[in-house]
Amino acid sequence: MNRLHYVLLFMATSWIATPAVMAQPQRGGQFGRQGAGERLEPEDLEFSYGVAEIPDREMFETLSYQGPEVSRDAYLANLEFVKFIVEQAGTKDAQVYFMNTQNYRAHPPYMRMVGIEMRGAIRGAITYLPRLRAPNGEVGLYTIDFQPNDSYTFEQIKSVRDALTAKMPLLKGTLAFHPLSGNVRQYEKDKTKYDASDIAVYLDSDIYKNIAFLPLNQAESFGLLRVMENETRPSPREIVICKTLPNQMPRVAGVISEVRQTPLSHVNLRAVQDGVPNAFVENALAKQTIKSLVGKLVRYEVTSQGYKIREATRAEVDKHFASIRPKEFVVPARDLSVEKYRPLTEIKFEDSTSFGAKTANLAAMHSFKLPEGVVPHGTGIPFHYYEEFMAHNKLHEFVEATISSDDFKSDRDVRELKLKELRQRILDGEVPAWMSDSLSELQESFPEGSSLRCRSSTNSEDLPGFSGAGLYDSFTHRADEGHLSKSIKQVYASLWNLRAFEERDFYRIDHRATAMGVLVYRNFEEELANGVAVTDDVLYDTYGNYYLNSQIGENLVTNPDEASSPEEVLLGWWSEDGHEIVRRSTAAKGEPLLADAHLNAMRDHLAKIHGRFARLYKVDAENNFAMEIEFKITKDNKLVIKQARPWVY
Repeated sequence: MNRLHYVLLFMATSWIATPAVMAQPQRGGQFGRQGAGERLEPEDLEFSYGVAEIPDREMFETLSYQGPEVSRDAYLANLEFVKFIVEQAGTKDAQVYFMNTQNYRAHPPYMRMVGIEMRGAIRGAITYLPRLRAPNGEVGLYTIDFQPNDSYTFEQIKSVRDALTAKMPLLKGTLAFHPLSGNVRQYEKDKTKYDASDIAVYLDSDIYKNIAFLPLNQAESFGLLRVMENETRPSPREIVICKTLPNQMPRVAGVISEVRQTPLSHVNLRAVQDGVPNAFVENALAKQTIKSLVGKLVRYEVTSQGYKIREATRAEVDKHFASIRPKEFVVPARDLSVEKYRPLTEIKFEDSTSFGAKTANLAAMHSFKLPEGVVPHGTGIPFHYYEEFMAHNKLHEFVEATISSDDFKSDRDVRELKLKELRQRILDGEVPAWMSDSLSELQESFPEGSSLRCRSSTNSEDLPGFSGAGLYDSFTHRADEGHLSKSIKQVYASLWNLRAFEERDFYRIDHRATAMGVLVYRNFEEELANGVAVTDDVLYDTYGNYYLNSQIGENLVTNPDEASSPEEVLLGWWSEDGHEIVRRSTAAKGEPLLADAHLNAMRDHLAKIHGRFARLYKVDAENNFAMEIEFKITKDNKLVIKQARPWVY
């Protein structure tokens, strides 16, 4: 793997090769008085030119540059770095210049300006990699590297390391030497010396190793910090520390997980949906900066460069929550004019107001000219059935009386009990005769003995800006379970679970206008693998890659346990770019889950799906847009795509 690929995987934005446009101080001042080439000692530098010491992380951030304007140093594009110069390394007279890299990103002109002789001076850069574990076990690794063609011995590297750490104490225990192309051969000669020393080495092949931090969703929030145990039921005003990933995550104010997540986990999809910070922080509870704040109000922020957490005041917390909740109520579109179920081939993208976006999006893919069998055939049950069922059982009146009561509004325990009662009334409800006959007809349209997958498809999920991921439940209706209405009512009841109600309530979505459609198709039995793909790299921020998660059999991608981590693949947009397995699935015992034929087919399908949906959603080319799709590898080794929805950035 080359250095450019390494850079792309850690950058915050897509790399574009552009000439450096460096900010140059105006002539005059100290440099002007002394004239070019006149010696200026490190301690005499004006801050706009640099410093002799970096006492803390804040100073490093102030001096650093992160962006595309790196001229010939393409390997530093979009990484946070500070350039340095060391003179007389290994002697008691060693001098260190930390350049103000915001203003100067090329060594030679800078050295001429401060009067440093080229001969004998060692030039390099200190780069911060926030995702990697440092040698001392802390989150965040600093690396030093030099000019790509320069080569230094172990003794020279050690002398530079010692000079830098003397002037920048935070490098102690957090620094590694990163040999570029010109220094690799010398490093290999000296490898036994490095192995026997306290100098850590970071190679390009270490790109996905020792990850100690992943910014799953970058945001800022406030709330009460607490540890989420198995039976913990957190509130929307709490920031939770997860020692394991929960099966369901209600709305919370933020997440710190000690278990490595993927961006497609239910925990992260909820965080993205809710706009709250979420990060994997290795051994979070062992860190005093986090442990000491448990049980206190905090401000928590996740960025591409790390996380920040501090104690907060009650006023800050109240102000934050007042600012993020929508001011206006939203009435989701609901068209009840479609009174009969339809096959997917007869449902259009625009019919989401009658069938729900999940059904309409799957139906739309039947017009994308994908190979036969890639998109399953099935049926959409419109909102009309749900509306008539609720009216027939006088459940609208119960809903109105329930959600209007003061106890329901103010007491979460009461709210949970009342919603449970509502769900039970739905399960016990009588199906109107016409609806029973219609569902019997639908059930009989599938081959005898078929298990049918009944998937929720509401008017308040799978929408741009609001995915609703994991809010509602889907059920498999087995051949021996009798009438299809049993599973349909289970799907209807899930519209009123606590997590879905509280999510809609926070976003001021009118509960009375919500409606449930159902997507029905033959259930996939004994699948070889299942997965989720996004038409953009939403984790490592590389350009030109799709991001894929896969699990063996029916193991969950969205809620994996520690013993069954999913396979992560970066799939190039173009066939010549191939693919890279970032992490292998533990359950697959190191074997790849997706064959090359599957990956090649997926590349073609994702390109078509992305382009067609971008037009359907009328997305401007300048806007961030991606589609998230769910797929299966069936027992006969066929790739099937069973869902598509917009990714919420």
